Amino acid sequence: MEKPWKCGDCGKRYRYPTELEAHRRSHTGERPFTCFQCGKGFTQSFNLQTHQRVHTGEKPFTCSQCGEGFSHLSSLWRHQQAHTGERPFICSQCGKGFACSSNLRAHERIHTGKRPFTCPQCGKGFTQSAHMQTHYQVHTGERPFTCSHCGKGFTRSSHLQIHQRIHTGERPFTCSQCEKGFTQSSHLQTHQRVHTGERPFTCSVCEKRFSLSSHLLRHQRPWKCGDCGKRYRAPCKLEIHRRSHTGERPFICSVCGKGFTQLSNLSKHKVTHSQERPFKCSDCGSGFKSSRELIIHQRIHTGERPFSCSHCAKKFRASSHLRIHQRVHTGERPFTCSVCGKGFTQSSSLQNHNLTHTNERPFKCSDCGRDFKSSRELMIHQRTHTGERPFSCSHCSKRFRTSSHLRIHQRVHTGERPFTCCVCGKGFTQSSSLRAHQQVHK
Repeated sequence: MEKPWKCGDCGKRYRYPTELEAHRRSHTGERPFTCFQCGKGFTQSFNLQTHQRVHTGEKPFTCSQCGEGFSHLSSLWRHQQAHTGERPFICSQCGKGFACSSNLRAHERIHTGKRPFTCPQCGKGFTQSAHMQTHYQVHTGERPFTCSHCGKGFTRSSHLQIHQRIHTGERPFTCSQCEKGFTQSSHLQTHQRVHTGERPFTCSVCEKRFSLSSHLLRHQRPWKCGDCGKRYRAPCKLEIHRRSHTGERPFICSVCGKGFTQLSNLSKHKVTHSQERPFKCSDCGSGFKSSRELIIHQRIHTGERPFSCSHCAKKFRASSHLRIHQRVHTGERPFTCSVCGKGFTQSSSLQNHNLTHTNERPFKCSDCGRDFKSSRELMIHQRTHTGERPFSCSHCSKRFRTSSHLRIHQRVHTGERPFTCCVCGKGFTQSSSLRAHQQVHK
């Protein structure tokens, strides 16, 4: 059917003037249909009706395969393709497949660079109006969807639904080959390539093949920093990185005034003021602010250190710890104090150092009133009041307040003395003991 009605902003065409009128609202930001429960606005009345099911919990469309319910019929259709694996809409540039044509159109804008949806506050462009609407909540601070388990807020109901599976342990998407379960259908589809060996994404320069489009983009990294030459797979990632050179920190904590380069970092930081730690370790009962911190902590109990240094074979519990350690070998200190010029291997070390110039101690103990420069120092100190010693020696069962104290103690049993005097060759369990000993030679 002919589509004579054309949008002057993005060129999209429609069959009827009413359809064009509704579409134009995605550019103007007009949302005349408002939810009386949460105040969220919509461009069309049927979108409001669908949204209201978020509040009522109504999910009238059910998947016959796994029993999952959906508030919208189109959501059910898209979901069912997760079971069939069908992705009939293929990108001509990179070969990535999509379950619906609208997702393909939005994806193609990654290649063309077209961003027709602009934020009225800051002018940032987006490939989809939904992304612009979600971004706009950065300015308003709105997170209308709240987890009933831990109180974490989300900008979208779908993000809340996925997050809640951390608490429930639900993994509704199961691999037919190995029966491994996943919280999201996209994770299942990616995993299935382990079995099939499929690598549908090809680099146009060297013809190397990848199982994920994100791996291809990471390999290509077309966006280059003019200051340090580091490359990124998306302009927004480069924009965030550039702030490490300019010092710009546009996201400010309303409690302590600390600035951050990303909104997500500010959101994580805010938890330090609430002291809320909803993720509990089943071995020692220690609480954490994120599931990632809990996973890394549990490796203390299992002894797992999956990340190994290629220089000295030292192993680490987290990839970030390995990256920081490798700077010992390379001598790299990318974080420099603007006051005295001292360099640091970590941004957190620089931030703590900056407090030596200001003497600022923003973290206060509620028991004794003592002030600390970091939330970690405060957390360790509070164990002197609670008597908590969550780290236990597997040899003698002696308990410690910090994992570093446990590591030092374990050297009594293993005989390890990693700090060696360069003059006489004597070994020590701690660097501080080595420094004290070196005074003997002076």
